[in-house]
Amino acid sequence: MAAEKKVNYTEEQTAELVKMYDEGKSVDEIAEITGRATRSVRAKLVREGVYKAPEKVVKTKVEGPGKKELMRDLAAIAPFPVDGFMNATKEAIQALIDHLQPKGE
Repeated sequence: MAAEKKVNYTEEQTAELVKMYDEGKSVDEIAEITGRATRSVRAKLVREGVYKAPEKVVKTKVEGPGKKELMRDLAAIAPFPVDGFMNATKEAIQALIDHLQPKGE
């Protein structure tokens, strides 16, 4: 005797998911409304062929000196060891350089 397959979504539930998605509701909103997990809703919409993944944001390289150059510049003007700043962001290192540089340079 074969075990019966449990139906996660009825045809009506599936139609309602697709309708909400087509109306512009986000997957998170639909999940909250239906009491389902976001991953479950997304997977069902994918299986129905209606889900479109959001565009990935591509970072553009910021022009200017790299972190190594900034650390070198900081080491040249800092009256203290700069090894502890290796994990700092480029913006933080640049701000420190700007603060330590004599005015007018």
